[in-house]
Amino acid sequence: MSVSRYYQISDALARINPIHCCAFVYAFFTLIHNLLAMKFLIPFCLLFALNIPTQATISSNSNTIKEPIMEQATFGAGCFWCVEAIFQRLKGVYNVESGYSGGHVDNPSYNQVTSGRTGHAEVIRFDFDPEIISYEMLLEVFWHTHDPTTLNRQGADVGTQYRSAIFYHTDEQKDIALASKQKTDASNLWDNPIVTEVSPLINYYTAEDYHQNYFNSNPNAGYCSVVIAPKVRKFMRDFSHLLKE
Repeated sequence: MSVSRYYQISDALARINPIHCCAFVYAFFTLIHNLLAMKFLIPFCLLFALNIPTQATISSNSNTIKEPIMEQATFGAGCFWCVEAIFQRLKGVYNVESGYSGGHVDNPSYNQVTSGRTGHAEVIRFDFDPEIISYEMLLEVFWHTHDPTTLNRQGADVGTQYRSAIFYHTDEQKDIALASKQKTDASNLWDNPIVTEVSPLINYYTAEDYHQNYFNSNPNAGYCSVVIAPKVRKFMRDFSHLLKE
């Protein structure tokens, strides 16, 4: 190395600020340390991000409403105007419909059914939420709100179309209905034996439009005020804990 080159290097080194040099070295090693740390942390950060739902997802899941699984039931307990008015008022019961079931004539009219020649019974069919009201509880209301011991008759209404009947939709309903009938028959609820028919739902037909929601639409009609209204009032007293709000 020449003498002039040596003095040039010495002069350059003499002009370097020691503080700046230390700061540069510290920054350099800090950068290297951070880069090495990021190398190992990035995979973990990615996994963490993939497994944690976003706030939108959490909000969406929390607002999901579970759809109720509905079941159906069909009962005959005399004039369907009376039975409809009672079961419409039960919580967990929806879409109560008056109709005809158990006969051998297709799509019968009301006049045909009341003649007693079609084999149909006046019934109501409805949806219910078993999470709110069980089939057993529906039967409890059924046994208490009509006389199941009179064959083909409810009060002044006489004929096979007014028979007491449970038309089951599933084998499970059949078993529950038979057990409930036996239990009620063994109790002191009724003095005479229960004659209620327990049969599969067959040949169901919806009744004419003017029969639907009859009591609520005609509360002052003679039959409604004299026959149905007292039954509804008694039912509401006895089963106040099951009424819709």
